[in-house]
Amino acid sequence: MNTRPDQPLRLGTRRSKLAMSQSGHVADAVRAVTGRAVELVEITTFGDVSREHLSQIGGTGVFVTALRDALLRGEVDFAVHSLKDLPTAQPDDLVIAAMPRREDARDALVARDGLTFEQLPDGARIGTGSPRRTAQLNHLALSLGKRIETVPIRGNVDTRIGFVRDGELDAVVLAAAGLNRIGRGVEATDLLSVDSVLPAPGQGALAVECLASDTDLIAALGELDDPDTRAAVTAERSLLAALEAGCSAPVGAFADLLADGEIVNEMRLRGVVGTLDGTTLVQLSTTGPVPQSYDEAMALGRELADEMLAKGAAGLMGERSL
Repeated sequence: MNTRPDQPLRLGTRRSKLAMSQSGHVADAVRAVTGRAVELVEITTFGDVSREHLSQIGGTGVFVTALRDALLRGEVDFAVHSLKDLPTAQPDDLVIAAMPRREDARDALVARDGLTFEQLPDGARIGTGSPRRTAQLNHLALSLGKRIETVPIRGNVDTRIGFVRDGELDAVVLAAAGLNRIGRGVEATDLLSVDSVLPAPGQGALAVECLASDTDLIAALGELDDPDTRAAVTAERSLLAALEAGCSAPVGAFADLLADGEIVNEMRLRGVVGTLDGTTLVQLSTTGPVPQSYDEAMALGRELADEMLAKGAAGLMGERSL
C-alpha cells in the first residue's frame, strides 16, 4: 500500500449525501478487513457542479474523472464509484479491486399520494434525467393504455423528491439502491419490476478502484469482492460496450442468477434499447452457464448485443437528447 500502516487509508468520494453514505459503508468494510483507519476525502466532480443535463455533458462519466485524477496524483489511495457511472473502458493504470455485493438493482417510483405506477393518472408528469428510464417508462405507460409526460430533472435525492412534495411533478424515478443506502427506501411508493423496466448496466453495484500498481491494496480490497455481482455486472457492461453506447444512452441491462433448487447453475442476461417515446423497443435475453471468468462474462454480453443489433438496436441508439 502507498501509505505507512500507521497512516489512514484515504478514500476518495463525491460529496453528495448518497456518495458519502456509500463510501462510508465501504470504509467500514475496509477497516474490518485491514485493521487500518480509513478517512474520507471529499472530491467535487464536474457532474456535481454542472447544471446541464447529463446527456448534454457527456453522460455519467462526468462524475468519475475527478476521482480518477486524484488517484493518479496520489491524493487518495482508493475511490468508490457507483458502477453505473463508470465508462466501460477501464484505464490501464487503474483497477477495480472490488465489487461488493449488489444492492437492489430496480428503479423506484416516488409518487404523490402513495400511488403505484399503474395508479398514476393519464398524463402524469414523471421526473427523470435518464433516457433509459424515459424510453421504458413511456413504453410501460403505453402498455397500460395511457400516456405520461417525462420531465428531465437533475439534483440530489432531496431535490428530486422535493419536486413531488411541492406538487410540481406527480412522481420521480430513482434507483432503489440509492434510496436504501441513505435510509429512505420506505419513501418508494412502487418498485418497478425488472420484467417491466430494466435498470442501467451495473445499477445498484459499487466499484472500489485503486492503482493497478498497488498490489497490497488490491489484495486487501479483494476481500470485499462478490463474485456473483462481478459476473453479472461484467456481462451487463459488456453488452453496453458492444452496443457502443455511453452511460447516457437509452440502454437497460440486467443479469440474474438462476437456481435449480439451491444450486445456481445459469445466468440470464436481459437487454433493452428503445426510442424515447416508448413506441419501439428491442428487448432480448440470453441464458447460459454462470460465467467463471471475466472473458466468459464479456462473451455473454457481446453475444446478446450482437442479437440486439441484428434486430435493429443500432437505429435506436442515436436518440440522446431529452
